Amino acid sequence: MEPTLPTPCAVTGDSPPCTFPSQGTLPHGSRATIPLANQRQHGGPVTTHDHNTINVGTLFDLTGKIALVTGGSRGIGRMITEGFLQAGATVYISSRKAEVCDQVAAELSAIGPCHSLPADIAQDDDRARLVAALGERTDRLDILVNNAGAAWGADYADFPESGFRKVLELNVTALFFLTRDLTGLLAQAASPDDPARVINIGSMDGIKVPTVLRTATFPYSASKAAVHHMTKALALELAPRHITVNAVAPGFFESKMTQQSLERYRDDIERHCPLHRIGRPEEMAGVAIYLASRAGAYTNGAVIPVDGGTSVT
Repeated sequence: MEPTLPTPCAVTGDSPPCTFPSQGTLPHGSRATIPLANQRQHGGPVTTHDHNTINVGTLFDLTGKIALVTGGSRGIGRMITEGFLQAGATVYISSRKAEVCDQVAAELSAIGPCHSLPADIAQDDDRARLVAALGERTDRLDILVNNAGAAWGADYADFPESGFRKVLELNVTALFFLTRDLTGLLAQAASPDDPARVINIGSMDGIKVPTVLRTATFPYSASKAAVHHMTKALALELAPRHITVNAVAPGFFESKMTQQSLERYRDDIERHCPLHRIGRPEEMAGVAIYLASRAGAYTNGAVIPVDGGTSVT
């Protein structure tokens, strides 16, 4: 989840439909292959999923994959959902508001198979219903994107305990238990050559406490740092079951959550970003597709900033 300025309570925001620039394509049925050396530099055979060739044409293909994206009806979740659909996946999206979730799933079905499973994953009963509903529809889950989250802003002296708990419960606790409860379905899809994938959405605020705008994001920054650390712990825990776990740490992207910040401080935000701009939808979708595809099969326990370099300044 991207960084945010204080609001009474912000949950992943709506984002307009995004389109991704067309890329160079290969003629139908053709394959681009690159031969590999038969031995590593220091000895031992080189083995790949495609038997000593790199099939560039399918490296980022998600055809046949089944994904669940929480908070998938808007913001970064929707960007990732659209990218997955364009890459060939079947995607289930979840969000608190059933009407919105159903509407967005219907809209995105114009791209590919997209299904609505509304749930408030911060609530134990709702989370259990989501897991059960998904299990009724599929016997495996290739990709889980833990994107749903919240932010809460208030002054240090007046910060409400209820708001603090809400952020931690949704951003950290619910993420852990949903992953645990879906591990069985993930394991059903997993193999040594093609692991199942868990992609957690953290934030650059979990890498570096925001100082540019003197933003008070006490539970948000702490929760995203926890997501990054939990990602590494889960990567070790689930690797024996052929499930990889990685995190993406976004900077500023257009969404309902960042709308107020961008309206007030966009010039400052862009000035303090080394690339002097905010992120684009295809840039968020791209890193998620990498982590979900064969290209990212050997990436595990990583936290990948997608913030134009802001977190290193």
